[in-house]
Amino acid sequence: MKALQYQHIGEASVLTTVEDPEPGPGQVLLKVTAAGACHSDFAVMGMTRDQLRFPLPLTLGHEGVGTVEALGDGARGVAVGDSVAVYGPWGCGVCHNCAQGKENYCLRAAQEGIFPPGLGAPGAMAEYLLVDDPRHLVPLGGLDPVTTAPLTDAGLTPYHAIKLSLPKLVAGSTAVVIGTGGLGHLGIQLLRAMTPARVIALDVAQEKLELARSVGAHEVLLSDTKAADRIRELTDGQGATAVFDFVGVPPTTALAGQSVGIEGDVTLVGIGGGTLPVGFGILPYETTVRSPYWGSRAELEEVLALARQGVLDIHVERFALDEAPRAYELLHEGKINGRAVMVP
Repeated sequence: MKALQYQHIGEASVLTTVEDPEPGPGQVLLKVTAAGACHSDFAVMGMTRDQLRFPLPLTLGHEGVGTVEALGDGARGVAVGDSVAVYGPWGCGVCHNCAQGKENYCLRAAQEGIFPPGLGAPGAMAEYLLVDDPRHLVPLGGLDPVTTAPLTDAGLTPYHAIKLSLPKLVAGSTAVVIGTGGLGHLGIQLLRAMTPARVIALDVAQEKLELARSVGAHEVLLSDTKAADRIRELTDGQGATAVFDFVGVPPTTALAGQSVGIEGDVTLVGIGGGTLPVGFGILPYETTVRSPYWGSRAELEEVLALARQGVLDIHVERFALDEAPRAYELLHEGKINGRAVMVP
């Protein structure tokens, strides 16, 4: 089968041919119908040999949707032909957190050598994907596979982040979204669907600000040195109730800290390497700073339920699998508006 692989440290991913996988006991083989490209893939491809905890080559793609092609012995809960989305942050399934469906916070994944597809295990940028257990599959329920694939990360991750701040995002509150690309444009819509908060969206690209406004942002601002002052002007000097940084580079994490108000939340979602100092007098009183990771299995079901209700407008740019290397080039250059999705 064709697969997009990261084969050598420091080199670009390449389209190659590998053997078709076969499901072992308890496993499920999917015929991939769509796979999303994410900036997290560049984080993997930017690791040094000492930082990599898994062998290469690696088939990329942690946002996957497909149809069940075959079942291994003992696999239950899905049937051949089912259309399903893949829950990506696989865990051991038996620890305290996994028992709650929070496999994104599995307590034993590291020691057991368990990795998500595309981030250590073979991923969805291929014609077929091997899934370790049927519990990691969620029925599509009639959703379009191409627009659903990004929801497994670009939808689930902001959904989980926003849920953490729901008690504060009441009427009269303000939520700031930094970065309005794949995750951010969905974060805006989730904030509008889940809260009465006013949403202020920031980005460095005018076309992405236009996307942000089209999907529901009340205000859009260029993410520059004046942005924090402008946010305080829009909030009568109080600052934002919650700031969601979907970029995570040093300038945006600094902006998040400058924009938040007293008792506010700063949630650092993007993995651009930025940090935010915490200490008395550094941030407004009782600021909460979080760095969440992905979301739970139940939360993925909730995100897909919102999609079925028609409240999410998922912007995608479609590419054939053969075009995947070019899609990653465009993503790296910031030229993808929304999410790049590969269709084998």
